[in-house]
Amino acid sequence: MSSEVIRVTAEGNNATGDGTKEKPFKTGLKALMTVGKEPFPTIYVDSQKENERWEVISKSQMKNIKKMWHREQMKNDSREKKEEAKKIIIKNYPSLPEPACVKICALEGYRGQRVKVLRRQGKYLMFLVLRDGTGYLQCVLSDHLCQCYNGVVLSTQSSVEVYGTLNLTPKGKQAPGGHELSCDFWELVGLAPAESDVDVQLNNQHMMIRGENMSKILKARSMITRCFRDHFFNRGYCEVTTLTLVQTQVEGGATLFKLDYFGEEAFLTQSSKLYLETCLPALGDVFCIAQSYRAEQSRTRRHLAEFTHVETECPFLTFEDLLNRLEDLVCDVVDRVLKSPVASIVYDLNPNFKPPKWPFRQMNYSDAIEWLREHDVKKEDGTLYEFGDDIPEAPERLMTDTINEPILLCRFPVEIKSFYIQRCPEDSRLTESVDVLMPNVGEIVCGSMRSWDSEEILEGYKREGIDPAPYYWYTDQRKYGTCSHGGYGLGLERFLSWTLNRYHILDVCLYPRFVQCCRP
Repeated sequence: MSSEVIRVTAEGNNATGDGTKEKPFKTGLKALMTVGKEPFPTIYVDSQKENERWEVISKSQMKNIKKMWHREQMKNDSREKKEEAKKIIIKNYPSLPEPACVKICALEGYRGQRVKVLRRQGKYLMFLVLRDGTGYLQCVLSDHLCQCYNGVVLSTQSSVEVYGTLNLTPKGKQAPGGHELSCDFWELVGLAPAESDVDVQLNNQHMMIRGENMSKILKARSMITRCFRDHFFNRGYCEVTTLTLVQTQVEGGATLFKLDYFGEEAFLTQSSKLYLETCLPALGDVFCIAQSYRAEQSRTRRHLAEFTHVETECPFLTFEDLLNRLEDLVCDVVDRVLKSPVASIVYDLNPNFKPPKWPFRQMNYSDAIEWLREHDVKKEDGTLYEFGDDIPEAPERLMTDTINEPILLCRFPVEIKSFYIQRCPEDSRLTESVDVLMPNVGEIVCGSMRSWDSEEILEGYKREGIDPAPYYWYTDQRKYGTCSHGGYGLGLERFLSWTLNRYHILDVCLYPRFVQCCRP
């Protein structure tokens, strides 16, 4: 395909499309597969703006599609390797001693001898980790033993027979039982379906959750959720059951899941904070632990389309009070977890975990911009960050990981924060807002003081182009007995990723929901 422009639309057809206006593709992946090689032409997709049919695909979308394209290329390469591997034949040489057939648990008495082990495979890397129900054994394959066809296609949970000599583990190395099998021949008894591809694993999550690690994570998640509730009840909060179906936005219209609600437009909630605020006059400090939804076209290691949101709203407090409550929340919940039955799981999954020390480091948004400039961290266009720029995930995490301690990042500019956030009394360009940043994860909490003046709220609607009519009930909170108040939202999955040292947020979910993944 020689065209410099390709068009992709939800109404397109991958089977008959050719990337033109008349015959667009349905998916970006099909477009790249058709082109076949880089550099790729410009891809146009459905525009999100009124009166515009097309717009250039976003950088994040293009990045994700390229990842999928590279994955497909690797699959093609793998097919070629398999064909080559079929030409390699391994033999069980009769000149070698007849092996003793031994259970893994009884291997210690056979060190230095040739043995045969029948087992189901637990893991395949540069070596096999064998499992037969009585124990585990590391088995080393080299040269043609792992280059043959069965070696190339071998996958987790496959059954094999392995022949070789049992030797002590080399000095400075570790292996189950203190020994390893130097393999001289092996046979594939039963091949299991490949599970290495992340998407394959996610599609079979109902089987993956049976694994030891996932079992530990789900048990820890249960107890950590309980510890959050115990913290709030201990501090005098009242739990509120909030809504899922709403007709208002909280974090911007671009990430709303829209649906038809008996002929009216409705959304899946982005956050329960606005509804929690309505409970303050009746209940005082309130919290909820509920699902929130964001239609983000992001496939990063910390984004989900559906996540568990721990949210609070509190009346009669100052910004400093809010910061203190955030520190108290994180430290107290961690303390409760480490005194609970899952403490051993935390240290098993994260042996180097250390409880955070109070007080946390405080930085203003302007300090973060200065840090990025001093460390020559640049935007995608190659320029340095300026005051007013939103700080994306990658540079934020770089800063947090470099500083390597919890950070309260405060006082963001008005322009990059939502309509309901209170301005700083000392500088109206800034807001009384805070993000809690943790090493290896980044932002786990977003909080702020809420604007409690009706004129400021109306100005906020206007600034963000929001029709105030559907928000009449929220505006009324400023007309009838208003007071200073604030709150925050914590992503439970991000908190778990930090506590349990999981690299990807998908690892702490029962059934993750994110772009292009809504099953099982």
